[in-house]
Amino acid sequence: MENKIYFDNAATTPVRKEVFDVMLPYFMEYYGNASSIYEFAKLSKKAIDKAREQVASAIKSKPNEVYFTAGGCEADNWAIKGVAFALKNKGNHIITSCIEHHAVLNTCKFLERNGFEVTYLPVDEYGKIRIEDLKNAIKDTTILISIMFANNEIGTIQPIREIGEIARERKIYFHTDAVQAIGHVDINVEEMNIDMLSLSGHKLNAPKGVGALYIRKGIKIDNLIHGGGQERGRRAGTENTPGIVGLGKAIELAQAELPETVKRLTYLRDKLINGILENIPHTKLNGHPTDRLPGNANISFEFIEGESILLMLDMYGICASSGSACTSGSLDPSHVLLATGIPVELAHGSIRFTISHTTKEEEVDYLIEKMPIIVNRLREMSPLYEDYLKEHKEN
Repeated sequence: MENKIYFDNAATTPVRKEVFDVMLPYFMEYYGNASSIYEFAKLSKKAIDKAREQVASAIKSKPNEVYFTAGGCEADNWAIKGVAFALKNKGNHIITSCIEHHAVLNTCKFLERNGFEVTYLPVDEYGKIRIEDLKNAIKDTTILISIMFANNEIGTIQPIREIGEIARERKIYFHTDAVQAIGHVDINVEEMNIDMLSLSGHKLNAPKGVGALYIRKGIKIDNLIHGGGQERGRRAGTENTPGIVGLGKAIELAQAELPETVKRLTYLRDKLINGILENIPHTKLNGHPTDRLPGNANISFEFIEGESILLMLDMYGICASSGSACTSGSLDPSHVLLATGIPVELAHGSIRFTISHTTKEEEVDYLIEKMPIIVNRLREMSPLYEDYLKEHKEN
């Protein structure tokens, strides 16, 4: 596809050439089943072991605490359901936030239908939980706290270290969905007192269909998928060797490039945000102004619909989104934006722009140039904007 400018990296990313190159031999040349005992199969096992070390190095864990999954959703489900059922005789209370990804929210709703109690913490106007709210929510029956590292829609980064300290003090397991944070934020599971962490390959230039769950040694957790003895008896299913190899390489590259990536993305993100807010009236940045992912810019445009903006952006060859890719087909406004106190009408007019290490500055300039044209054209057709102009003209 020619002349495509991609600002939807929070939804998915392309596989890097370096990643594809290391994956390729494991499709046709080294195709042995890693669970077999002959030498040919050991080539696959060795590759998986290396990827496990690469993931562990990126989050500062031990390799034997990393378990490969089919993606972030499975990892979230495993962490939450696994702990809930393993500790059901100890307690039935789980704490999460109201702006989690649906992989967490719907898992919690499932558990509520099965006798568990869930507290959904509110957030402030920037999308952050309040530490006092967390402390006040803890009960004697609380067995798990699950708070995402960084929000997938508005990019706000949560006070993970403080949450981890509270959980450790109260002897409560702490899980974080770090799908969006991996490759953009430096993560140390030991220092942050994280007991479980979910990540996904396709958010950091690895293939779709592969992820991982970090489980601190000693955590009591039931298996989610039952079958054979793969992943040291914790996650059944023949290993996706090419995908796992790709995830390992991608996370190794992302970690090595992290300082430069954060610096560059923050510069481009801020240029994008300022270029839009300064040139288009009646716009609002969503999420925390500084404690946010370096590549995330979520902006609301008053008086117009986000879907209309996306269609016009597409005409200019620009890809963006109106929220989470998992709910992009829904007509409901973002639960994340509503939780921050944004009115329904403004939530409907919100667009998420997410950039990556491949984003060029001239692409950001092109977006800044075209957005006023798009917004002005849509507002000219908007009854809401017409009413606004009439009201202010009369006043």
